[in-house]
Amino acid sequence: MANTFINTLIGIAAGFFGGLVGLGGGVVMIPLMVGMLKLTQHKAHGTSMVALVFTGATGALAYYIHGNVDVSASLVLAVTSVVTVRYGAKYAHSMPEWKLKRAFGGFLVFASCMLLLKPYLGVSGETLTGITKIITLLITGLFAGFVAGMMGVGGGTVMVPPMVILMGMTQHLAQGTSLLCMVAAGIVGAQTHWRLGNVVSRLLPGLIMGIIIGSYMGGSLAQYLPELYLRIIFSSFLIWTGIKYLRTKARTGS
Repeated sequence: MANTFINTLIGIAAGFFGGLVGLGGGVVMIPLMVGMLKLTQHKAHGTSMVALVFTGATGALAYYIHGNVDVSASLVLAVTSVVTVRYGAKYAHSMPEWKLKRAFGGFLVFASCMLLLKPYLGVSGETLTGITKIITLLITGLFAGFVAGMMGVGGGTVMVPPMVILMGMTQHLAQGTSLLCMVAAGIVGAQTHWRLGNVVSRLLPGLIMGIIIGSYMGGSLAQYLPELYLRIIFSSFLIWTGIKYLRTKARTGS
């Protein structure tokens, strides 16, 4: 019972911060699972990927209700992301834990920078349409799927900027579209991590329940708090955590 309570709290924290700033909860959930539950980095990534499938589905539904999902763009993104997410998961599995931790640390710093730059993401002079837009979405899906599978996160950090800058989507529309895409890619990535033995299934009920509750709480609170302060606070947390991971000592022979 105590373990389930802790798992639920971790899920709530991940969902809450993710809902506040529109970022996937994996960047919060993975460090907490490693630090509090003593999971290996590989198992934390795999378990996070499974839990985030439910986050993506819940979040995409909420965005869809408010008209902030481009279903056709999500389907195009999914075409390539469902392929590369498998390779990202396998690549993470092949890495020594200290290297995976450093890679995750670098991703956290990158994600925090993208979060701070969020208000400055402006639409380019001419937005992409037709075949050029489709090709851009396919290429974006390639990178997003691999990053998601490797890092155990949603991939929105990679998908959202091109959709906002190059395709003229609003921030909310881009986030909703990326969430829907990652439901399909997340399922494939979760299956791959499961087969590789990187999923701790006993943690999932509490994590999933907490993420759903936290996402609702964070998303609701975000409507009333200044987004600038939230981004600064959360980015500071990500940078501090990322630097800590980047300082992981190399281990000879692995």
